[in-house]
Amino acid sequence: MIDGRPKPTESRLGKAGPASFAQSAHSSLPGWGVFFQSVLTADSFSLHRTTAVFRAMGKKSRVKTQKSGGGATATVSTKEIMNLITELLQKCSNPSTVPGKEWEEYVQIRGLVEKIRKKQKGLSVVFDGNREHHFDELLQWAADCGASTEGFEITYFPEEGYGLKATKDIKAEELFLWIPRKMLMTVESAKNSVLGPVYAQDRILQAMGNITLAFHLLCERLNPNSFWLPYIKTLPMEYHTPLYFEEEEVHYLQSTQAIHDVFSQYKNTARQYAYFYKLIQTHPNASKLPLKESFTFDDYRWAVSSVMTRQNQIPTEDGSRVTLALIPLWDMCNHTNGLITTGYNLEDDRCECVALQDYKAEDQIYIFYGTRSNAEFVIHNGFFFDNNSHDRVKIKLGVSKSDRLYAMKAEVLARAGIPTSSVFALHCGEPPISAQLLAFLRVFCMSEDELKEHLVGEHAIDKIFTLGNSDFPVSWDNEIKLWTFLETRAALLLKTYKTTTEDDRSLLETPELSYHIKMAIQLRTAEKEILEKAVQSAATKREHFTELQDKGAPLPKYEESNIAMLENTATDSKIPMVLRNLNIDDEGEQDLNLTEALGEAIVEGGGIVNGESTFPIDTNPKGHENPEQEDHAKETGDAIKTISEKNEHIKTEEIGEQS
Repeated sequence: MIDGRPKPTESRLGKAGPASFAQSAHSSLPGWGVFFQSVLTADSFSLHRTTAVFRAMGKKSRVKTQKSGGGATATVSTKEIMNLITELLQKCSNPSTVPGKEWEEYVQIRGLVEKIRKKQKGLSVVFDGNREHHFDELLQWAADCGASTEGFEITYFPEEGYGLKATKDIKAEELFLWIPRKMLMTVESAKNSVLGPVYAQDRILQAMGNITLAFHLLCERLNPNSFWLPYIKTLPMEYHTPLYFEEEEVHYLQSTQAIHDVFSQYKNTARQYAYFYKLIQTHPNASKLPLKESFTFDDYRWAVSSVMTRQNQIPTEDGSRVTLALIPLWDMCNHTNGLITTGYNLEDDRCECVALQDYKAEDQIYIFYGTRSNAEFVIHNGFFFDNNSHDRVKIKLGVSKSDRLYAMKAEVLARAGIPTSSVFALHCGEPPISAQLLAFLRVFCMSEDELKEHLVGEHAIDKIFTLGNSDFPVSWDNEIKLWTFLETRAALLLKTYKTTTEDDRSLLETPELSYHIKMAIQLRTAEKEILEKAVQSAATKREHFTELQDKGAPLPKYEESNIAMLENTATDSKIPMVLRNLNIDDEGEQDLNLTEALGEAIVEGGGIVNGESTFPIDTNPKGHENPEQEDHAKETGDAIKTISEKNEHIKTEEIGEQS
């Protein structure tokens, strides 16, 4: 993995029947935020997702045993640290900042964290030697545990860093790697460890498996007799998630869709650290934790990133539910486009991975991490993936309640199973929109007569079913309006960036750019390219339908209901005929009528905003990933709120880091 990128796993049919993995994220991926007694607010670890690519994994893992205390740090009093921790917790527990003030808040929180880090310098515990010095030990441990270790080896690759290299020819779909359950670090193994007594009494640990895994990892790292030590020693010492960015490097993410999530990620991680620092110092059951003597912000950041870039969901032993896990050795695989090829064999009780394609000896073995956008890869995995066939830009659209046709539009959308307000996506490929977004835009631009045709009459159902099919326009005028709207909207979003695509391409030629700055520039360039393609595509469509209208061309007709007609070649979903109650959260939405939408650009604090002030990180591994649905917040009890990450794949997203 590239130091921190998640890898998705797919459900694979074992003898005991199908089971599935899910990356927690994206997400991967996954819910690292928490709200506790109005003090701890939930969001996400910082997904995607799994982190940085390329050189990252190849970095030497500066792991040496460092004695606690030393120099000036040894004289730092517990009271000094606790005062700073209290201040940090208070600052991070304030309500969300007004849009436009997020950078200021981020700088203030970061300032407090840096004061704490300075006082904690030298207190973290690390291992002797570089991570590559422990790979042989990892492979021997894996073999002793019954894992497969033949046919590949761990190698450093110039682009992705450490990964798996084939030592023999491997055929596509050939089973080449399996990892037994005993090797996995899971929430269940955490509950049976020294962490168990604290877990049993802390609602946050109980509600958030990824935080539990992070503390499990920290406790085992400090245990010289830990069963998982051969694995832990091979984890990167640092990652390329935004948690490791310098302040100047974060600045380069301004205007990208990732920036709001980056702010939330840092704030929530700092809040969680402050909360758990106090817990460890005061909770009676925490007295036996090895963290009692040394729990630094750097420790927590490392653990959070390790889990965020590697966690996956696997079935429990009885197959009745899923649990989070770290999967040693397998998580060394790097990402490429393709299909998910990892699953769980319940009968043999092991993770199994088949080859994504044919590999010759000396080839690098890749897996597919899932359909993440590059924004998700950067946030949750710490890398940017060139030629990402699933890259996309989010766009928030909604029908204004002040629209005189709102009730009719809402009813047509409801019958098509589409909310009146939602987060959609503009895709990097052609066409740039999915069947669902096409259907929404058609309804959004309908005249009163067109709406009536979709609500009453014997052909109303047929018309609903064909809303997402590009072969059956509502009318030429409707098509012209929707593509004009999309062209204008995408063009306005492009204006929110402070640099042009050409500016960024020139910047990327600068040789002294840091890895993080380069990644940030690559991300904003990719986002602008998607928007530029959307503008061009929409303009072409507008011109095409204008020409057809001018010629008086007849509209294509359909003969009967045919759900299959929804299967556009470039669409990814069908629009079900479902009447549903729509519970739309109006807060922060900007629902536009057509006139307003065509004339308004939304610019907020350097970030792209489409009808809402932020794009929350969705890191809930238990859902199903759909980039065109709104992120939702879930509450656990009265005190815990988790903001899900967009890596909601119950079919398993594979995590990794490009190692």
